[in-house]
Formats: sequence, structure tokens, C-alpha cells
Amino acid sequence: MNVQSFGDWLYATPISSTFRETSWIIPTVQSIHILAIAVVVGSALVSELRLASVLANDEPAGKVVRRYLPWLWRALVVLLLSGVMLIVAEPARTLGNTVFWAKMALVLFAFAATVMLRRPLLRDDAPPAAKAVSWLLLAVWIAVIFCGRFIAYT
Repeated sequence: MNVQSFGDWLYATPISSTFRETSWIIPTVQSIHILAIAVVVGSALVSELRLASVLANDEPAGKVVRRYLPWLWRALVVLLLSGVMLIVAEPARTLGNTVFWAKMALVLFAFAATVMLRRPLLRDDAPPAAKAVSWLLLAVWIAVIFCGRFIAYT
């Protein structure tokens, strides 16, 4: 089954129809999705700016990361759940969209980089490349936001 066939099948399911036909579901889920994006980006922004030595230099980097990482993980779960609901509601809008897949690749990259590169910080060990990685991850999260916005226009 290819992506187009899967999207057509998903669109015809009762749950997809319910999501589309109930006037408040999609706007509510989109609002929740956007709020979760704000939490992810806000948490990443504070953590990455601390690691880049731009913000909160009076606190150890590990302490700042430990404070904001749980917010980031919880918000990513909310993003996953709300994103799945949006895909179920309008599969053709996302599954066949190259920008959507670029966004997903960027999110997976940011997630993997955060897991691998932030683990030492939980022990207050800042790796030497932390500053460069911080700027890279900030750029990736900004790209995720732009891709998310452009999904509607492609």
C-alpha cells in the first residue's frame, strides 16, 4: 500500500470523518498543537541559549537543562498525539506533502540529538562542542516551525 492509498483509506474511516465533521475538533487540536510547539520551542530556547552561554550563566548548564527537559518531553508527547489527530482528520494535506516529511525528519533529528547530546548535561558535564550544537539545535527547531507553517501552503 502506498502513501496515497493509505491516505485515501484513512480519509474514508469513520474517525477521520468525525474529526472533520465536528466543527470544534480540528481548531481545538490545532490550538493544542500550537501551544505544545510553544512549550517545546520555549524549553529548547532557554536550554540551548544557556548552553551557548547567552542566558543564565550564573546557573550550571546541567541544572537549566534538567529544569526544562521534562517540559520538552511532555510537550513532544502532546505534539505527537495532536499531530496524529490532525493527520487522521486530513491525511491528504500531510501524508503526500514533502514539507511535512521534511518537518518530521527535522523533529526526529532534534529529538535524537537532544537525547544523545543532553544526557551528559544531566550529570553536569557540558561537552566541548555544546555551544555549536546549541546553535544547530536552535536552527533545527526554527526550521521545524517554518516547515509546520508551510505545510498549509504546499
